[in-house]
Amino acid sequence: MDIRVPLTDVTLGEEEALAAARIVRSGWLTMGPEVEAFEREFAAALGAGHAVALANGTAALQLAYAAAGLGPGDELIVPALTFVATMNAGLHLGATPVVADCTSESNLTLSVEDVARKLTPRTRLIVTMAYGGHAPAMVEIMELARERGVAVVEDVCHAPLARLDGRALGTFGMAGAFSFFSNKNMATGEGGMMTTDDAELAARVRLLRSHGMTRPTWDRHRGHATDYEVVLAGHNMRMDEIRAAIGREQLKKLPEANRRRAAASARLRAGLESLAIDRLGIPFAAPRGESVHHLFVILLPPGRDRAEFRRALLERGIQTSVHYPPLTSFSLWRERWPAAPLPVCDAISPRLVTLPLGPNLNDLQIGWIIDAVDAALRP
Repeated sequence: MDIRVPLTDVTLGEEEALAAARIVRSGWLTMGPEVEAFEREFAAALGAGHAVALANGTAALQLAYAAAGLGPGDELIVPALTFVATMNAGLHLGATPVVADCTSESNLTLSVEDVARKLTPRTRLIVTMAYGGHAPAMVEIMELARERGVAVVEDVCHAPLARLDGRALGTFGMAGAFSFFSNKNMATGEGGMMTTDDAELAARVRLLRSHGMTRPTWDRHRGHATDYEVVLAGHNMRMDEIRAAIGREQLKKLPEANRRRAAASARLRAGLESLAIDRLGIPFAAPRGESVHHLFVILLPPGRDRAEFRRALLERGIQTSVHYPPLTSFSLWRERWPAAPLPVCDAISPRLVTLPLGPNLNDLQIGWIIDAVDAALRP
């Protein structure tokens, strides 16, 4: 089967290739000056006090959770509709996840009202998630967290440079966690970043990412240090120089890539709305703030067979996906905890389909998607 419209597209080019080659020729591959430069530039782009480069987005979540003191006996509230890493990062620390519902069929981000219902004396963290590049209700969530004395970590893996009320996502909570996986708006293959305005938290995460060592290898290589101390039980969650070099080039391209994603998303939405298919849902018609349009999702009319719909599009060469099966649908959840009341998420999850979206999605491909959806859903 020939794929005419992939789910997303790779945006790496000659600039990234040259940057990677420059690092290979330098003779220094592990964490060093390129990582430091990437951290400075990423923090500046967001207006964050500090950025700490890490091995992946999951590491960013886990080390942010750890720095917040999350551990056995604690609960963390996470969206039911998120990638499993948001939950797994807390499980690795011995904490218990509590899932919260989506806001509505038109806005799939975290429900503030459901979070408020599920706060308990054991709640240590609220974890938000910028689903599809769209901002959660961060102002209301932060107010609730302050009232209850609970920290907030932002899962911003879908939303680099998204903004709300003039402020970048990833700068509202105590920390923000970003991913640079290959399908993200900016990609280094693997890699992640944690942002924070808390200097002590940033310093702790820098220790945690590299075995709790007080002096990185780069300092010793330059002769700035001859020994080191180990002050805590850390991890090996560093970013390497090649990924940092690629990330710096991707960061330069990100504003324009996000703009093109927004334009493609608008054209795709307009075309699907013009079909006037009964009960076809297209969430995020009025997103908060400035979205970066990582995903374009639809809700099939109730009762339609999702597998059949996806097969119909694939027959026309159009890839689709599902973002995401609810956390409660996995055996990992079902075998450990009881079912959670999630009326919105449970109603939409069988209808949820992700259509292709990327900065290079062109008008011809958008037309193919619209025609395929029309053919698959018409009686």
